This record gives sequence, structure tokens and C-alpha cells, in this order.
Amino acid sequence: MNTFITKDFLLQTTIAKSLYHEYAKALPIIDYHNHLSPKEIAEDRQFENITQVWLAGDHYKWRAMRAFGINEKYITGDASDKDKFLKWAEVVPFTIRNPLYHWTHLELSNYFGITELLSPKTAESIWDKTGLLLKQKSHSANGLLKLMNVESLCTTDDPTDNLEHHKAIAKDHSKVKTLPTFRPDKAFAVEDVTSYNHYLGLLETSSGKSIHNYQDLITALQSRVDYFHNVGGRLADHGLEQLYHFNTKIFDIDQLFKKVKTNQALLTEEVQFFKAETMIHLGKMYHAKGWTQQLHLGAIRNNNKRLLSELGPDTGFDSMGDFPQAKALSGFLNTLDSTNQLAKTIVYNLNPSDNEVFATMVGNFNDGTIKGKVQFGSAWWFLDQKDGMEKQINTLSNQGLLSCFVGMLTDSRSFLSFPRHEYFRRILCNLIGNDVANGELPNDSEHLGKIVSDICYYNAKNYFDF
Repeated sequence: MNTFITKDFLLQTTIAKSLYHEYAKALPIIDYHNHLSPKEIAEDRQFENITQVWLAGDHYKWRAMRAFGINEKYITGDASDKDKFLKWAEVVPFTIRNPLYHWTHLELSNYFGITELLSPKTAESIWDKTGLLLKQKSHSANGLLKLMNVESLCTTDDPTDNLEHHKAIAKDHSKVKTLPTFRPDKAFAVEDVTSYNHYLGLLETSSGKSIHNYQDLITALQSRVDYFHNVGGRLADHGLEQLYHFNTKIFDIDQLFKKVKTNQALLTEEVQFFKAETMIHLGKMYHAKGWTQQLHLGAIRNNNKRLLSELGPDTGFDSMGDFPQAKALSGFLNTLDSTNQLAKTIVYNLNPSDNEVFATMVGNFNDGTIKGKVQFGSAWWFLDQKDGMEKQINTLSNQGLLSCFVGMLTDSRSFLSFPRHEYFRRILCNLIGNDVANGELPNDSEHLGKIVSDICYYNAKNYFDF
């Protein structure tokens, strides 16, 4: 039996238990950044088995399986769904101390009522039980979201997307509220001119505007921002290694665009200048719309070139980078702030050595106009585990105001990932509870409970105002 995930899992003190059960547990979820499929939500997909909803697209699990020596056939290959699940069941008992061990059993318990530990001994029965439940309406795509009390969520969408599925969801009040997020990184990915020119063609089609020069590009992007806004979008997101900033205009942006349009490769510094200029234009668009911009900084992607060529991107070969961040981040935020065009901003870092850098940087641009206007975002990707969450919470507490934090998100492609909000809430309550037990905070459940409730739900509710 699964005896370690009890109702008081991760809660070490009486006050922590009180904070979680009375103030955090029952709150709805606002998942303001994930990679779920709006098509599957719109169509209310009924998954055939647990592999389809749990293992497909989950590079966290894929990395663990590869590390354990599982053949790629059973990960992204042509093995049957059941055989892939059985292989994952072989790995799970040996994932102890990896967050996957906790997440696996939280997800089995919360969605399926399964309390056994997943192993080769229990795999067949768990496969059968989950399969029966997944055939029921309660476990369709929307059913799974509602089981976790998801109030609203924001997907991640390219500017060229027609957002037809978001429109369909908006018309169907039985569906969980699902809003698009503007992710325009391809619109300035000029390091590969061939791919970029192909993308410009897609952008021309979606925007209905010809793109002959740089101003045409900005006009087309503005039209897509307007389109996303009309469909309900209120957030933008960027996944970048780092920002770039130039104090002077050392290049002519129009000339750089002409070079790209004629398939001439840009020099490294020219690429960086193009990205920096375009990010400023986009930042001003977001501010004008009252949006929130999210900056996910620090991933080094596609490290294994051999497996990238075989399996493609987003298959588990990304890691933390060690890029310099502070100076360019400061320049970017300051450029927008200097003309009072800095939108609400959430900055996420991937390297924990930069926690204090990011947490202190955001404090420079909180100007009293909006509570928590510039946020040090939740522990992201490789850091969204117990140690990473605790470090992010502690750093934010030391350098800013934890009470203003907009809380957790899944950043996931899986409909079974929402217990990560529970995981975060338990960790948050336990940290505060430990401070009370240590005599570092007053034993005031009502006041502390309000702060916990704000972090888990109400701050995000007020900040995004969907």
C-alpha cells in the first residue's frame, strides 16, 4: 500500500497542517502557463489508456527511462501503449528522491484513487483500473481538469495560430476556461534565415499582411496581438536563453531585415541586436494591451545532436544553461520602464545560482502602481521540485515580498500534472509552519492563512483578471 502519501504528506507541524487543510487545499487552480493542447480540451478528448495521457510527451519521464537503460522503443518508439506503461512501472520504484516518485503517486491517487505503489507487481492491475476510468466522462480531458478544481488555464500558442479551438471552448460553458498565450519567439529567430523566411510566410498568411520590411513585421505582429486579445489572450511568453540589450543602435534594423529576406546569414551580434529590438517593440505592445509578459530564461536546448536528429526537439535533451543574465535583463526592463511602457512581468530563471540575481532585479521595477507588478516567477522546469520550490520561496522571501507572489503553474503537456499545485501548496504551508514552530513567525493562523490563500489563488486571480 501507498502509506507515505497521507493527508499530511510533507506537512511536518500542526500549523502547517492547519494552513494547508483549512486555507490552501480547497482553493481553485489558475494555471497561467502550460503546454496543454487546446484541441484536446475543445474536443474533450477521451484518452484510450494511461500511456496516452501520462507518458506521451512527458520528457521528464523519458529522461528517467533512458537513464535507467530502457530502450527508446518503449519511450518514443513503436512499442504498444501497454508495453510502454509496463516499462515505466519497472523504472518508478527506482526513481526515489526524484520528484517523479512523488508526482507519480500523487497523480495515481488524485485522479484514480489508486493507493498502491506503482511497480511491476501492481502494473497490470493499475493499467486495468485506470483504463476503465479513462473511458468515463469524468476522466475526459475536461473531466480530468475539473477533478483538480481547475478554474482557468492558459495554453502556449504561436502568433500564426488561428485559435479556432479557443474560440470553440469559449462558446461551450461546459469546458474549463482556456485562454491563449502569445509565444512569438519564432518571429525573431533570425539565426536560421531559411527557417525564418518560411515562418514569415506563415505570419503573412495569418495576419493578412505582406511583410517586405521590418516595419511590416512589427505591423503584422501587432495585428496578431490584437487578434489574440480579441479571443481572450492576456499573456505573452518568451522562452529564451537570455535577453540582449544594446545602449546604442549599432546596426540599422531595416538593413538587417533586408539581409535576412535575401537569405544572407547575420553575424552573431547582428542576430542579438535584431532580437533585442524586436523584444522592445513587443514589450510595448503588451503594455498597451494591459497584458502580462513572461520571460523564461536560461535553458540550453537540443544538446544531444544525434538524438535530436532522430527524435526532434522537445524530447528530453534540454538542460540548465549558465548564461549571463543580469545586465541585459536590467537593460530590457529599464528601456520599457523609462517611457512608462513596462507591462506586468514575470521572470523565471532555470539556474538556481541566479535566484538572488532575478529576485533582486524584479524589485528595481516595482513602482507602486500594481501589487507585485514585476514578479520573480515560480520554480521552473528542472527546479519545480521540493528543493527548487523551497529555494525559490526562500529567495523571494528574503529579497522581496512572498505575500505578493502569484504562485505555482504546471508548465506541462499532461492533463495529469495538476497535483503539482498541491505539491507546491504543501511545501509552502510546511515552510511557513516550520517558521512558526521555530519561533520565527507568530502563531496567527488567520493572518498566515490569508497569505497562503493569496499565494495559492487570490493573487493570481487579481493579477491576471481574466
